[in-house]
Amino acid sequence: MSETEIIGKLKQGNELAFKQLVESYRNMVVNTCFGLLHNSEDAEDVAQDVFIEVFRSVENFRADSKISTWLYRIAVNRSLNFIRDNKKRKWFQSFDDVVESKKEMLNQLNHQSAGDPESELENSQRAILLHEAIDSLPESQRVAFTLNKYEDLAYKEISDVMNLSVSSVESLIHRAKKNLQKKLYKCYQKKCI
Repeated sequence: MSETEIIGKLKQGNELAFKQLVESYRNMVVNTCFGLLHNSEDAEDVAQDVFIEVFRSVENFRADSKISTWLYRIAVNRSLNFIRDNKKRKWFQSFDDVVESKKEMLNQLNHQSAGDPESELENSQRAILLHEAIDSLPESQRVAFTLNKYEDLAYKEISDVMNLSVSSVESLIHRAKKNLQKKLYKCYQKKCI
């Protein structure tokens, strides 16, 4: 089924077309959310919200971009809203919860890699530091960098998702790389790992 057909059927309320849309784009949406949220459960929850929003707002889709671009845009916005909504809660989050989330991330990373435990732990610690450094970037840099490096989107696709010019996206990604380089170099000098 073509994108035009899927959208047409979605606008008619066809559940089979919606199911096909979810099956086709679920991994992409979850990966995008995970790239910004760094938590698989939160990414799954936000991805569900993305598809609910798609079903509710399909009438507003003008088809001036691809479905994937529209989904990326919704996924990014929903993820950023989730981060904003939970910032206040994070200020009051207990130390134990923070430690638990780091353990969860370590466990996820350890399951993904094989080898000796020492190098696995070191790789996990590096990944956590990288995620923390990415999270500390200004929002627009974080989004552009995540879409480029985690989702492997081209600058033109990112410009469509973010409603920016290609040169603005290039600039954001360049600044994000420079900022990450500074943050991670400082950590390297302090021998964080």
